[in-house]
Amino acid sequence: MKAWEMPATMVAEMVREGSLSAVEYVSKILERAEETEPRINAYITLLKEQALRRAEEVDRTVARGEDPGRLAGVAVAVKDNIAVRGVENTCGSRILKGYRPPFNATVVEKLLREGAVIIGKTNMDEFAMGSTTETSAYGPTRNPWNPERVPGGSSGGSGAALAAGSATLALGSDTGGSIRCPAAYTGTYGLKPTYGAVSRYGLVPYANSLEQIGPMARNTADLALLYSVIVGHDPRDSTSLRDSDTRLAHVEHIDPSRLRIGVIRELVEDPVDPRVSRAVWSVLSKLESMGASVEEVSLPLVEYALPAYYIIAMAEASSNLARYDGTRYGFRAPGATWEEMVVETRTRGFGWEVKRRIMLGSFILSAGYVEQYYVKALRVRSAVRRALLELLSKHHVLAGATMPIPAPRLGERIRDPLLLYTMDVATVLANLAGIPALNTPADVVDGAPVGAQFMGPPMGEPLLLGVSRLVEEATRFRDEVVQP
Repeated sequence: MKAWEMPATMVAEMVREGSLSAVEYVSKILERAEETEPRINAYITLLKEQALRRAEEVDRTVARGEDPGRLAGVAVAVKDNIAVRGVENTCGSRILKGYRPPFNATVVEKLLREGAVIIGKTNMDEFAMGSTTETSAYGPTRNPWNPERVPGGSSGGSGAALAAGSATLALGSDTGGSIRCPAAYTGTYGLKPTYGAVSRYGLVPYANSLEQIGPMARNTADLALLYSVIVGHDPRDSTSLRDSDTRLAHVEHIDPSRLRIGVIRELVEDPVDPRVSRAVWSVLSKLESMGASVEEVSLPLVEYALPAYYIIAMAEASSNLARYDGTRYGFRAPGATWEEMVVETRTRGFGWEVKRRIMLGSFILSAGYVEQYYVKALRVRSAVRRALLELLSKHHVLAGATMPIPAPRLGERIRDPLLLYTMDVATVLANLAGIPALNTPADVVDGAPVGAQFMGPPMGEPLLLGVSRLVEEATRFRDEVVQP
């Protein structure tokens, strides 16, 4: 087995016992990245020298007879909106060009504490605004399965790095599906945690009330391992749950004959592509053959969830992105006056999609429209949460398609914002409700994977990981590394 094909659990175990050199393994991952990057563009920043120095530290720790940690030597890719001290943190935008945070995000601190090697910062839709990783100021990321197709977004670089073998584990962030979408399109596993389960300290905000950092991997065991490292309370994050450490950091053993699955009809019927629907039903049929109960349920609020999500997200984005004015950090354009400098900085620094969302968010929050749009969206959000929790009181998990269509070709959706936004119809539900959701690979359509989504109750990550393990056993879709 080649180094870039090895699962994280194997790498960490072999490094700890001294049968694998962290330097040798990391060198192979970096060689793989150099081979695949010209076609894929998964990274904005590759940390070659820093990664090798870190691997040397891990090897020295092992040589001293000390335990380097649960992620000993494992190469982890980090999305470029998560702070790594001293490393450029662009969020895929020109406006943060040159910004190097003087601190690590809490999740990065936890990775380093467990012996991980940060291999690089991955490409993303600008400020996480997109579903295809085409809005990045640093060029689009391509899908390793089929470079003519998108890898999903906004954590497309993380998903593509995993699929191409240029990382073994990856971190993404999920505001409306940005972990699950690229996981679905790259044949990987991605978990959007319960809101507050993972610290957001060090995550550059897009929409604070919706987003979460989460793990991405090529198999369930690796996904669970990475999640067990990053989960937990953080006093630096006011939204952090106090009881997330012990309750969420394991994989629940599930007896399939006791598992009740509710299939949300609106997430397997129109507008879901029939090929995607067939792939999801195939996964569910396999679970049913193992003894699980599979029952269709209805969630009529699905048609209101997407507009409510975008109203809330754009409103929060317009507020969050007001801080980028050229006076404190990142890109600054010339101007004769302070006002001219700010206008020119924001005009040249932001891309079109970010500008669109800022303007729409500012309109939504303007006098006379807050009640008409924003307050109504908050009411829909509450209704969606109540409806999902009601369904979850009768079923262990809820299932459906992760993405409604197979991976589009580059340029196919980005030209029409409404077409782009409708890609999130199935994933925004979990973010509005604050519940955990997970993508498992389901099948390959048009040369690229599609995924099945499972949503669980708040704090239900162990259950979702247990279901993911059952799906993995049934489909045998795991540890897939492709040659771009």
